[in-house]
Amino acid sequence: MSSNFVDYVKIMVRSGKGGAGSAHLLRVKYNAKAGPDGGDGGRGGHVVLRGNAQRWTLLHLKYTKHVFAEDGQAGGENLRTGRMGRDEVLEVPLGCVCRDAESGEWLGEVTEDGQELIIARGGRGGLGNDHFKSATNQTPRYAQPGEPAEERWVVIELKVLADVGLVGFPNAGKSTLLSAISAARPEIADYPFTTMTPNLGIVKYRDERSFCVADIPGIIEGASEGKGLGLRFLRHIERNSILLFMVSCEQLEVEREYRVLLGELEKYNPELLDKRRLLAVSKCDLMDEAMQEQLRAHLPDGVEALFISAVSGQNIQQLKDKIYQYLTEDDSDAQ
Repeated sequence: MSSNFVDYVKIMVRSGKGGAGSAHLLRVKYNAKAGPDGGDGGRGGHVVLRGNAQRWTLLHLKYTKHVFAEDGQAGGENLRTGRMGRDEVLEVPLGCVCRDAESGEWLGEVTEDGQELIIARGGRGGLGNDHFKSATNQTPRYAQPGEPAEERWVVIELKVLADVGLVGFPNAGKSTLLSAISAARPEIADYPFTTMTPNLGIVKYRDERSFCVADIPGIIEGASEGKGLGLRFLRHIERNSILLFMVSCEQLEVEREYRVLLGELEKYNPELLDKRRLLAVSKCDLMDEAMQEQLRAHLPDGVEALFISAVSGQNIQQLKDKIYQYLTEDDSDAQ
């Protein structure tokens, strides 16, 4: 079954070439040598990415392999400038990055609604012969050709924009937590890899405030080397302000699981370790207080931890309080 969530496409794009300038010489009834009057050529069309907040996937571009912008028209007589070529605009969800597929060159990113990014620039139109007349050359019979088009294969990747990214092994309870704290309804079942695509949920907080949480598909040991779902979804963690690590209390070695998750992120991108981190030990409705206290002695150092249960609601409000505290602290630090 094919997924409606597409976060990677490769497309060949070609801008329009510039129109040639005109080398026309004006001839009128009473002046056979009235001089040059060739107009400039029109600019070729650009290929542009435009941010659209209403889109959340690249599905509409999945089967688009070639995008060609229109060529600029040649200049005409009477100093007429050729018409510019029509731009080709590709609407993309916010959070997309674009690279040259062959060289890996960074072309830019789109993070705001309506923002435009030119990924193939149209050729400039050539100058008409009117620009080249002078006292010593009053009838230039030449004009500039238009600039050639740009052609390249590009890769467009979507990196989900969210305040909080849920990081954990398959079946750690991430989807259950997202459904408990937001209106999102991800698929939930008692087997690994239930979540095959990132899910976003808006969490309503006190006084009509809110923040966005992304449920990232489960990571396994070796994900940074391409195992399991591998690198396909690790990119979505890069844009999150806070990483909420989730480890099920069923896994008694909580510290080891946390260290493995942390290690996979570090192998993928060491800069991820600079983000604020919070640990949630999930499914704690399966444990009594004595067992929780016993497990608390084996929690990792250097990260704040909460015992939660999305089923019973244990510490869910405290978790939202802590997340919002971290987010507002980050905002004040940025200022």
